[in-house]
Amino acid sequence: MTTSPANPPTSPLTVGFDLDLTLLDTRPGIRAAFVAFSAEVGVPIDADLVVSRLGPPLEQEMAHWFPAEHVTEMTARYRALYPSYAIEPTVPMPGARDAIEAVREAGGRTIVVTAKNGPHAELHLAHLGIEPDAVAGGLWAEGKAEALRAHGAGVYVGDHVGDVRGAATAGAYSVAVATGPCPAEELAAAGADVVLADLTDFRPWWEGYRG
Repeated sequence: MTTSPANPPTSPLTVGFDLDLTLLDTRPGIRAAFVAFSAEVGVPIDADLVVSRLGPPLEQEMAHWFPAEHVTEMTARYRALYPSYAIEPTVPMPGARDAIEAVREAGGRTIVVTAKNGPHAELHLAHLGIEPDAVAGGLWAEGKAEALRAHGAGVYVGDHVGDVRGAATAGAYSVAVATGPCPAEELAAAGADVVLADLTDFRPWWEGYRG
């Protein structure tokens, strides 16, 4: 998983994917990590509420539970615990492997662009044997356009309205999947070019999109 030259020409065969609740169901692992983290720091955290609103950067979630001056410290501690609790329980979302393969069969490239920090994203993908061509972590909403442009992605697939905004900022075709916290109607209203129920619908859409 490597970086490509900055700002190559946009290609409809280069497809970006979000990670949490787009490619991977990280909810069981994140819930386990937050339960362990809450017990360690002695602060009650509703882990079920946390996993109901995945998408934005971790720091935003921590700000719901800690004063601003402790957010950086608590984020670092949670991330230190994360590999021990969150990797093993995570599974691919339905259709995720096939979506990656569909792009590859067409001679395309796949990149993962996520708000999750890069090392943890790579741990997840390696554990499940999913091998995109590149991974860019720590990017959210409009900030995702940075990596999408750098890799020349013509399509971006995500489950959150922030992903729709990232695609629009990069000038990429926005494919939304209604598998995360944002319902299909909200994704469409945010400007998604197409909304799929989940990634099991990706291959038929992809074959039609390519013509």
